[in-house]
Amino acid sequence: MQPDLQFQLDQVARALDKKDYRSATQRLKLLWQENPENPWVQMYRARLYEAAQKFDQAETIYRHLLRDAMSPKVALQARQGLQRIQETEQAQRKAALAASKASSPEPGEPGLLVLESIPPTARQSAAQHMAKVMELDPYTARMQIPNRGWRLYRLGDLGEMKFYGEQIRSGNIPAFWVATKKVKSLPIYQVQSIQEITPQAVVICENPAGQVGELVFDWSEVTQRVDGSLPVMAQVVNIDVLRDRTDGRNGKEETLDYLRVCDLHLPKRNCILRFCDGTYDYQDGLLLADEGSWDQYSTRMQWNSLMATLTEQAPQMQVWSDFTPFGEFVMDFPVLLHQMNPELKVYNQTESLWPSAFHLYSGLAFWRDRD
Repeated sequence: MQPDLQFQLDQVARALDKKDYRSATQRLKLLWQENPENPWVQMYRARLYEAAQKFDQAETIYRHLLRDAMSPKVALQARQGLQRIQETEQAQRKAALAASKASSPEPGEPGLLVLESIPPTARQSAAQHMAKVMELDPYTARMQIPNRGWRLYRLGDLGEMKFYGEQIRSGNIPAFWVATKKVKSLPIYQVQSIQEITPQAVVICENPAGQVGELVFDWSEVTQRVDGSLPVMAQVVNIDVLRDRTDGRNGKEETLDYLRVCDLHLPKRNCILRFCDGTYDYQDGLLLADEGSWDQYSTRMQWNSLMATLTEQAPQMQVWSDFTPFGEFVMDFPVLLHQMNPELKVYNQTESLWPSAFHLYSGLAFWRDRD
């Protein structure tokens, strides 16, 4: 190495040791222009990035030097630099997590963290960010980002969910968090029929206390609609024809039908109107089809006509209809689902968690943009 170059590098090193970053930057700028491939120039550049807490840039250089540097001394300092970055990031992460948990209105309050899907073209970079935030390998991180709709990602302290959600969002991965009790305690009004459409809607419904009465609202109050189909399951048992008996061990559950459910969100009233094709009284309500009587229409046709009417009256509402993939995944959280009260009395399958899954999905949509 040229004596003059070594002298200048020593000056940069002394400035860095004294934390005189301004002087180090000025000296290193000239060296970088003249000797960009010099490993010590690159090393000191990485140290400046590290001092400025630009850890991504510093880490990139350190890893390059660790991989390609011929000098054991350069490799050692690069390894030490990576270790310092890791320790600093862990300390900052721990402090930020503690601050987020302490800032919660109710420390220790349970919460939920939900990830939303992203375009396929963005998945690679998103997975790399997710891997770093959640300390995962990139493949596992990629598998955890949903391809469609939403995925319930974590349960835990609400402050902790907020912390991880913000970290995930910083990598352009949409995410949101909600207090569990807000979803559980949402008032549900079970709609039995629509009596009037204009100028205001008048519905007959059952309130959370089990009382039946009229509820009047403006269609402009409806901000969101959530659609879902809940599988109606039955145990199917194989019959041994030769022995003329059934073998319960061969039984399996099969889907016989689907129960269709629709929620209308009225955030100003802090409640949800829940429609269900198994409880809606088409005979008592308005004739929403174009002509004829309800007797001429199948239940599916009646339901579709009802949904078309809701869409026509509240065209401004956001519609959420990706319930099925969410519901399939959330079946892995039975303890959470058992805490939900979906208010779907027609669904007589007491062991099924699908109504609770729909209630959770709708409740998350209700609070998604409000927290």
